[in-house]
Amino acid sequence: MRMNRRALLGGAAAGLAAGLVKRPAFAAGTYDAGASDKEIRIGQFGPLSGPVSSFGVLALAMDAYFRMLNEQGGINDRNIKFINYDDAYSPPKSVEAARRLVEGDEVLFIAGAMGTPGNIAVQKYMNTRKVPQIFLAAAASKLADPAHSPWTMLGGATYEIEGSISGRYIASAMPDAKIAVIYQNDDAGKATLSGLKAGLGARASQIVSELNYSVGDPTIDSQIVQMKASGADVVSLITIPKMASQALRKMTALNWKPQVFLGAGNSSTRSTLKPAGFENVQGVLALATRQDPGNPLWADQADMKAYMAFLDRYVPNADRGDDLYAIGYTIAATTAHVIRQCGDVLTRENVLRQATSLRDFRAPLLIPGITMNTTPGNYAAIKKFQMMRFKGEAYEKVGDLLGAV
Repeated sequence: MRMNRRALLGGAAAGLAAGLVKRPAFAAGTYDAGASDKEIRIGQFGPLSGPVSSFGVLALAMDAYFRMLNEQGGINDRNIKFINYDDAYSPPKSVEAARRLVEGDEVLFIAGAMGTPGNIAVQKYMNTRKVPQIFLAAAASKLADPAHSPWTMLGGATYEIEGSISGRYIASAMPDAKIAVIYQNDDAGKATLSGLKAGLGARASQIVSELNYSVGDPTIDSQIVQMKASGADVVSLITIPKMASQALRKMTALNWKPQVFLGAGNSSTRSTLKPAGFENVQGVLALATRQDPGNPLWADQADMKAYMAFLDRYVPNADRGDDLYAIGYTIAATTAHVIRQCGDVLTRENVLRQATSLRDFRAPLLIPGITMNTTPGNYAAIKKFQMMRFKGEAYEKVGDLLGAV
């Protein structure tokens, strides 16, 4: 069932994201379930309700993007039918959604499914059925393991890559740091922590406080109090935006001012820093791969102008500062690129082949210099980050791009 959205305005803004130019129609092709001469069915699941329901707008952006393509004639004269279900960030519901998409709706593949726990829960099923599970809005290395799960791949870097880059930065720039870490007690949090320790190397022994929380916990105030008592002067917040914002407010209340590091998933100006109060988050460091739509730094980039035109026309009520819309937009554009590359061979095997053969693909809204590269043996599409520092009311770039070792 498609997302129940009110009708979106017709037409498309000129010069939208790369790859929107319609190519000549293909003759009758070779198809698996979910594809035909006229239609391609794509599935997605994610939290439209539950503790992280705010993440559901990612699917809204994907839906709007494919509606836009359909108004332009589809991809190679085939309409995209985007079908998504709510899993409430509950792995059992993720499994139910995946089965419904594959067995009931007979989608060609799943793209942009949201959340590490849910995607891991459906991974075995998707690989047993040999249905691609691609460009996931998650980052655990378990979801980028072609040797064991060749039908599952990420849409970006792994948590381990992100954590290791952060760790190496701390080890180099702050070699005498006393480090405190709080992480979400799930696969995502544990993977990022593992990467952080790997990046720190011998300096992992300088972690003086290592605490965690569960996604349903109301606050992490008590953990922040313990972290301050440890004497740490560097803090890594491996959390969702809500908890990162809470942590930053509590640090202010305690008059504690360590150097704070955020990850790509909890560094949002809108969701994390603004609720904490800009005056309380000056100097926060964060890793980023995408242009933040709320940051004037990127306002003149062609990608950002195209994206804003897309929102104006297709998602007029969207919060322009919510980068989850931007993530959905990027995933949908990358998915569309793969479909184009498939031509008239719309089989699940060919979808996987094209998704795992990206060569310097510059997906819309990636920070300049960051591209997507995949091979059949390496499913982590993004391997570089930009360190950013918050100053005033926006992030600014710090140094050059940082890459995985």
